[in-house]
Amino acid sequence: MQALVLTAPHQFEVTDVTKPGPVRENEVLCRVKAIAICGTDAEIIEGTFQGRWPKAYPFIPGHEWSGEVLEAGKVACEFGFAPGTRVAGTSHSGCGYCRMCRTGRYNLCLNYGREELGHRQYGHYTQGAYAEYVIQTIKSVFRIPDGMPYDVAALCDTASIALHSVKRPGIEPGDVFVAVGSGGMGLLTAICAKTLGAARVIVVGGGKRLDRAQALGFETVDYHDGDAVATVRERTGGLGADVAVDSAGTKDSVRQSIQMVRKGGRVAFTGIPKEPATIDFQKIVLEEIDLYGVRANRSTMEEVIPLIADGRIPAAKLITHHFKLSQFGEALRTFNERVDGALKVIVEP
Repeated sequence: MQALVLTAPHQFEVTDVTKPGPVRENEVLCRVKAIAICGTDAEIIEGTFQGRWPKAYPFIPGHEWSGEVLEAGKVACEFGFAPGTRVAGTSHSGCGYCRMCRTGRYNLCLNYGREELGHRQYGHYTQGAYAEYVIQTIKSVFRIPDGMPYDVAALCDTASIALHSVKRPGIEPGDVFVAVGSGGMGLLTAICAKTLGAARVIVVGGGKRLDRAQALGFETVDYHDGDAVATVRERTGGLGADVAVDSAGTKDSVRQSIQMVRKGGRVAFTGIPKEPATIDFQKIVLEEIDLYGVRANRSTMEEVIPLIADGRIPAAKLITHHFKLSQFGEALRTFNERVDGALKVIVEP
């Protein structure tokens, strides 16, 4: 099959590799129809997490994908994943036996990285989906409706993480919500917050991506125009927002997210910071600010798929570009350089 193979940091090629197999009892072999480029993909390709993601080269990345089941093990068939089933994938497959998995927090599996005990994280340290075919366990694939286009279905994983990012701090009816970051994840957290009852949604970011945020009906703050924290506080009567979710993952966005919320506010962090951030713990303590880390998602794929299917999460509006797998270099450049306001870039094997 054709696959995108990383051979070293920022060294890759689309080449012929052996089709994966055999299929175990709880696994499915799928033909990949669409993959969405994720910010984590770009970091893995750069080698930011080398030694962890991936553990070694050569490696096939990719985890936001959709496709069709071609072969299924006996257990997979019994759980409804027979050949012909349309599915969307996610990255985490917990061992199923540790305390975290048994309490539903399989994204924090205590046997992370131990494939011999059943753990997988596809596209991170387990071979991923930038390929014509992929094998995954049925713990990490989810059925999608017949009417959902494959490119939209490839966004289910991103949207599920956005939903988890909003559910962690919680949304109460009437809340003022701030999405810090105007990329695909930031806009999806904004959409999810609105869906769950936020009365006002403000997106903080920059460039053409804010045009998309405005088209979706959100208030916007361009951090290039001055102090974004002061602007958010001014628009909220000096109080600040009830909830903020940081998807940017920079030392500035971490600090700003905390400063943007009011007394008793809640802040979630879904972007992975790559450098230490300075946090005002005096504000945290004296104003009882709640902070929430977000690790991918848990149990939100089956919640988000119906919301996308009925239009309450208009994921299709975030897709800006399509490329063939053979054009991956151009697809990655488009994503990294935000060409024409690129948000979600779809790769089709």
